[in-house]
Amino acid sequence: MTNDIGRFGSSDTETPADIPAEEQKPAELVYGSAEEFLHEQLLPTYVRDVDGRAAKWCLEWYFHPEAVSRIEALWRAWEHLRLDGATGISVWFKDHADHHMSVLLDPRGPFYKCDMQKHRDPEHLEPKKAPAGWFPDVRTIPV
Repeated sequence: MTNDIGRFGSSDTETPADIPAEEQKPAELVYGSAEEFLHEQLLPTYVRDVDGRAAKWCLEWYFHPEAVSRIEALWRAWEHLRLDGATGISVWFKDHADHHMSVLLDPRGPFYKCDMQKHRDPEHLEPKKAPAGWFPDVRTIPV
């Protein structure tokens, strides 16, 4: 079977279901890191007007742990779903890109203090610790 649909296509003659599990090799990654994915795939594909009012971004996005986690999640989901030649990329946009990018670009999102010229460290929440015993370590509870 040959799917010739650009980056998402494959030229495999056997489907993974036809190959015994022990003989299947993990698919090679297209991108070697979340940063490479961000620059080479995500931002060139997911284009929005980042005006600071309706959408915000930080040029030093890597200083924002939430942004790093979300971009890492987007990359890993893309690498997995790109292998589904039928609906994988549609699912990726619907369930992953649209969700995470809406959060990332939201003016009240992780880049709320930043603008396109300057990174500003966000104010982190400093919650109090709950009273002792309220949240026991479940790893220490016998099964």
